[in-house]
Amino acid sequence: MTQMPDISTAGLAVVFLIAALFVWLAGTRLALVGDEIAERFNLAKDFVGLIFLATVTSLPEIVTTVTAARVDNAHLVLGNLFGGITMQTAILAVADIFLVRYALTSWPRKPTYALLAVMLIALLSMLLCTTFLGDVEVLYGIGLGAILLSAGFPLVILLQRTFDQKESWAPVDLPDEEERAQTLRSRLRSPEVSSTRRLLTEATAYSGVIIAGGTALALSADLLAARTTLGASFIGVTLLAAATSLPELSTTLAAARIGAYTMAISNILGSNLIMLALLLPADIAYRQGPILNEATEGAQLSISAGILVTAIYAAGILIRRTPRYLGAGLDSWLVLFVYGASIVALYHLA
Repeated sequence: MTQMPDISTAGLAVVFLIAALFVWLAGTRLALVGDEIAERFNLAKDFVGLIFLATVTSLPEIVTTVTAARVDNAHLVLGNLFGGITMQTAILAVADIFLVRYALTSWPRKPTYALLAVMLIALLSMLLCTTFLGDVEVLYGIGLGAILLSAGFPLVILLQRTFDQKESWAPVDLPDEEERAQTLRSRLRSPEVSSTRRLLTEATAYSGVIIAGGTALALSADLLAARTTLGASFIGVTLLAAATSLPELSTTLAAARIGAYTMAISNILGSNLIMLALLLPADIAYRQGPILNEATEGAQLSISAGILVTAIYAAGILIRRTPRYLGAGLDSWLVLFVYGASIVALYHLA
């Protein structure tokens, strides 16, 4: 990624921040558009979060992954993907602390979210084993592990939709979702009802902004990594993963503010599943062999942290009566602790 060689380090930082701002604003609006789409077409909000929001907010990861892989920067690719899993899960903790009166994991009515988390843990465990044992090249430098892990996303979605017909759980301390949703919409949107065409136009426009911003984030982060002593792996896990997670952060916080907690949770879990699905296009774009064979100790640490934070929230969803401390569930505080500890460990490895 050498398209901006004449820009100074300060200029790169400005480009990075401007792109991040546009991605943030577009992501915030997407949550509101997604909520209206769910109501307009009578769709479950968890389904909208899992498919629509998770896919659109993952556009920066898609852009940065393919762009970095095409220039053979495997460490930046893997750092961004694997570091983003832990970071995006920590976004739920942020929403729990600032925007949810009850423990976030007490909201789900069905065990579907626990199933999603367990399947994500299984796929991450397979991924970790592959990085230790090494991927097997199948064709044109593409690894078998990348193919199988990418195929896990549609299989998990199919399993989730099948299991979704099971009997509901009884919610615990359920907040008044509709009252909070109407309050926020009255502040953030005009009173008239948007037409279906306008909703789809807005969704397309915001998606385009995220694609453009994600491209700028990838280019500037790659050059910033080249100009520092921290290296592409650490930059990918921290700086780039944080920037490309801005759509997930903005949409998740916006969804929590309107009381659409299930949409917020499914958005993050779905985005993490898409991270694994991106291994195949990354492997195709990377021409030096199976990309998972380039995984460093930092990438393996990020995968382990992703397994741990996902397991914490899976337990919280199953328990449901998670105790709250200082405005958030205990599980959210544990997730933030694991995320912070992983960043410190990654810094020492770098």
